[in-house]
Amino acid sequence: MTDTTRTAGRVVWTMRILSAIALLAAGAIHLFLVFNGTGGILGVMFVLNAIAALVLAIGMLALHGRLLQLATVLSLLFLIATLLALILALTVGLFGITSSWDLMLVPEAVIVESIGIVILAITTVLVLRRPPAMPQTRRQGV
Repeated sequence: MTDTTRTAGRVVWTMRILSAIALLAAGAIHLFLVFNGTGGILGVMFVLNAIAALVLAIGMLALHGRLLQLATVLSLLFLIATLLALILALTVGLFGITSSWDLMLVPEAVIVESIGIVILAITTVLVLRRPPAMPQTRRQGV
């Protein structure tokens, strides 16, 4: 293994860890809001968001090969959808729910999710450009 390969591997691992942190932060904001009064259908959606963020964060750290590629793409799409849902709620409403910049953690959620999208976009590019690991085979003596 060359120094370049090792360095590239460290960069990918660092980005995977940052991606997991971004996913957990976005999920934690939603879970915090549930524990501080968000109820009804919105509360249910926030709990589901937090669960999905946790599962995707675990996937970012535990998966390899094609499953890691799938996890990075799904994680990126997840954060894009989460931010888009918030923007829709702030502007035209979403499923009859409207939000306001004055509400608890709305600006923070926009910042965390935007940064997470950038981190996950970089991670996705790095993971998709990386060749899949070749399975190691044992040479048998003749």
